[in-house]
Amino acid sequence: MPEGARYDHLARTPASDLWRQVVGTILVAVGFFSVGAVVLLGGSVVGLILEIPPPVNPAQISGDPVFGMILLLLSLAAVTPVVFGTVALVQRRPPGTLSSVAGRLRWPWLLRCTGVAVLSLVLGQCAQFAALAATGETVEGMLGWVGWARFLPALIVIVLLVPFQAAAEEYIFRGWFLQAFGARLRNPWWSILISSALFASLHGYSWAGLVDVFAFGVVMGFLAVRTGGLEAPIALHVVNNMVAFGLSAAAGQLEDALQQDKVPVPWQSLLGTVVQLGVFSIGVLYLAKKRSVSTISG
Repeated sequence: MPEGARYDHLARTPASDLWRQVVGTILVAVGFFSVGAVVLLGGSVVGLILEIPPPVNPAQISGDPVFGMILLLLSLAAVTPVVFGTVALVQRRPPGTLSSVAGRLRWPWLLRCTGVAVLSLVLGQCAQFAALAATGETVEGMLGWVGWARFLPALIVIVLLVPFQAAAEEYIFRGWFLQAFGARLRNPWWSILISSALFASLHGYSWAGLVDVFAFGVVMGFLAVRTGGLEAPIALHVVNNMVAFGLSAAAGQLEDALQQDKVPVPWQSLLGTVVQLGVFSIGVLYLAKKRSVSTISG
């Protein structure tokens, strides 16, 4: 690992030839789709054995929303070893350098970022609900309760798997792509914008949802560079996804949540995004300075 390097420059090692970045990116991309396909195929076999209802349309993963969520989350979480392996075998550097400039995930810092993430999400949701109310829209469809019998199985899956799924996406887009481009580019903003565009392109939301996802990617990339690691991005991503899946499961709309084109993303939600990302960024940068969080490798 190079000394005195910024997070996005950690792939600037003696083995940072251009071909390694190109081949590595191809391997990560192939792994992203092939691992997901294998998990979904294996899940369909398991579904047949367990007699889980099959999907009734091509957009569904499974006829059982909870089982479908398990397959979706596992198909993403299982890509992390592919990314780590590519870093080790192709770029010839420790996989821990994907986590931070310390060469590992800094758990105390991650926990502090998680606290800021919870606060920023609450304030962001309040801002969104206020914007909806001010424009005469209702939040009725976003909230609901189906009872513990249906909610508890989904909650267990969310708590156990969402952290791995969210972390996997961060290791891919704010980890691999940010550092692969950073190995050749001096200015981190090119890496941040390109990786954020790729991140948004893999989501199927409406225009407001895509703006939301792109803005999330940009701010998370910025914080990864400014704080020297993925702890802040992972914290907010995990909190966001756990709450999003949790609210959908509680309202009995988990099936729609698994099909992004069916997820209503009102334009008023962008106000909540601005508040949430603003509060989170200010809080994380303040704590990083106060705690003297390292932003370069030692």
